[in-house]
Amino acid sequence: MRRVVVTGIGMINSVGNDKESSFKAICEGECGIDTITIFDPEAYSVRIAGEVKNFDPETVMAPKEVKKADRFIHLGLKAAQEAMEDANFTEEVDMDRFGVSAGSGIGGLPTIEKNSIIIETKGPKRISPFFIPSALVNMLGGFVSIAHGTKGPNVSSVTACAAGTHAISDAMKTIMCNGAERMLVVSAESAITGAGIGGFAAMKALSTRNDDPKTSSRPFDADRDGFVMGEGAAALVLEEYEVARARGARIYGEIIGFGESGDASHITTPSLDGPFRAMQAAYKMAGEPKLDYVNAHGTSTAINDKNETAAVKELLGGKENCPPMSSIKGQIGHCLGAAGGIEAVTCLMAMRDGIIPPTINYVTPDENCDLDIVPNKARKAELNVVMSNSFGFGGTNGVVIFKKI
Repeated sequence: MRRVVVTGIGMINSVGNDKESSFKAICEGECGIDTITIFDPEAYSVRIAGEVKNFDPETVMAPKEVKKADRFIHLGLKAAQEAMEDANFTEEVDMDRFGVSAGSGIGGLPTIEKNSIIIETKGPKRISPFFIPSALVNMLGGFVSIAHGTKGPNVSSVTACAAGTHAISDAMKTIMCNGAERMLVVSAESAITGAGIGGFAAMKALSTRNDDPKTSSRPFDADRDGFVMGEGAAALVLEEYEVARARGARIYGEIIGFGESGDASHITTPSLDGPFRAMQAAYKMAGEPKLDYVNAHGTSTAINDKNETAAVKELLGGKENCPPMSSIKGQIGHCLGAAGGIEAVTCLMAMRDGIIPPTINYVTPDENCDLDIVPNKARKAELNVVMSNSFGFGGTNGVVIFKKI
């Protein structure tokens, strides 16, 4: 079986516009959640989110091209640019064998909302010719491919909050099956709009701690009251191991397992069985190694956090066998389709630096969430094998396991 390794990473989110500043802030327990500024949230029951700050899309696109792409594409291009620079390709590579695997849960919602308003107020003749190309999820991969000249497979995952993780596993499958030697994985989301916030709020899925944004997202805490929407992007350069080694690439880690499953239960309420089977598949593929850390999906919702805790305990045969498990969504919010990518990059950096990011805003213990969640403060630890979980609406689940080599 062809081995797959990660040789470049990048990310942008509400606490940093690059991987190093983001990871440092996450480990220091900084919170990027605040009152929404992207639109006027005054009339909404939820007025908080984790916005990316001080980002200029003209740093990744020519000024005249910016309007041709939605914000999620801008963010994805930023992360992809960083990952490609980090991979440090000093010699010419075969771009016919270099593909893209993209992921987003919703895609160009701001563009869809904007053009829907234009139709109603100004008529269909005023619709932007860039409306459709800038809103489609697969245009993330399209723009990234054009920017970097990759001519291999160009595929996209649109699987809600599991999209970022599925984009990684799809890229791994492509390399394992010899469909490409290298894949640039990019996941991005920017759905902090009236429709996005209003829609999730109508489902009662979001926290309503509008007066205290910094403590609104509190994974595994007994007083959690819903997730907080975030935005951001992440990218990973995947290479076949021998190809990476031949060029002397720095390797962050090897992907030794992935798992996917469907709940077949409920369109929005997560099950316990579905996440368990995705973890079990990844764990078996990896050879049932000793896990040193689990980066939890940990959304700060009542059902997810309880079920995820129970599923991890079932996987490993009881609480006493479980490693530390934390969620970074208290720091950056829930970045939906980009969450899995951001959390994968966080896992790789945690292995690199030997540190476990904390679960912040943990105040009141929940007897149903009784694992070691690394509360409030990061912890130094030797990390050789880590697992990252992602679960999405529609009962779609994805898990990846990384190993230091």
